[in-house]
Amino acid sequence: QVQLVESGGGLVQTGGSLRLSCVASGPIARYAMAWFRQVPGKERELVAAISSRGDDTTFADSVKGRFTISRDNAKNTLSLQMISLKPEDTAVYYCAADTFWGSLISPGPKTFDLWGQGTQVNVSS
Repeated sequence: QVQLVESGGGLVQTGGSLRLSCVASGPIARYAMAWFRQVPGKERELVAAISSRGDDTTFADSVKGRFTISRDNAKNTLSLQMISLKPEDTAVYYCAADTFWGSLISPGPKTFDLWGQGTQVNVSS
């Protein structure tokens, strides 16, 4: 079973930037991948997703133009570049894989079946 490990979270001021990374313990080239985030008391929400070949991406409206998702299948890594961060971006960010499909088909929490442990992002005002 492939394991996903996130890193790169931390504390940043409003307007700052962070880059999250997710390293997989095995091949992810066939999997659609995504970043989700969750705050206490709220449902986990999709931040960004990318198809297995990287030719299709989708973003939450709240992060469009500020976040970029990318992947390197040769290195089994997924990244999320975040700029112009806002306090409302504060959350635990999770890396996820859809091990059944490489395409983005209605991506959401129930679509992805493999999850990392999460990394905390705090944006101070």
